[in-house]
Amino acid sequence: MPRDVKIPGPDHPITVAATSAHVVVRVGERVVADTTRPLVLSEAAYPPVHYVPIEDVDPGLIRRSDTRTYCPYKGEASYYSVVTPEGEVGDAIWTYEEPYEAVGEIKGHVAFYPDRVHITIDPS
Repeated sequence: MPRDVKIPGPDHPITVAATSAHVVVRVGERVVADTTRPLVLSEAAYPPVHYVPIEDVDPGLIRRSDTRTYCPYKGEASYYSVVTPEGEVGDAIWTYEEPYEAVGEIKGHVAFYPDRVHITIDPS
């Protein structure tokens, strides 16, 4: 079934920008991600989202889930859960493995739900 694809524009702007902010993501005391190479995606009236290179995420703490969602501006998102000895935080991370061209820079990056993990951003 074909999916509705939308192009960002004046009515729904999306920008992706590199930043040198230091982003640390934790679950409890465990560091899940630590980077100084995040991207910031700003979309319409939504709060900005920091996307972290997947290489800066501890692979031993994440597990792919079966969850998939769709955004007509970005494409199909897949999800990861954070798994620690203390427990699992389901679908705490999302990524667009094949994002649409308008946001192609976020390929190879993941984002975290701030209500499921603790995110510290030091603007540097």
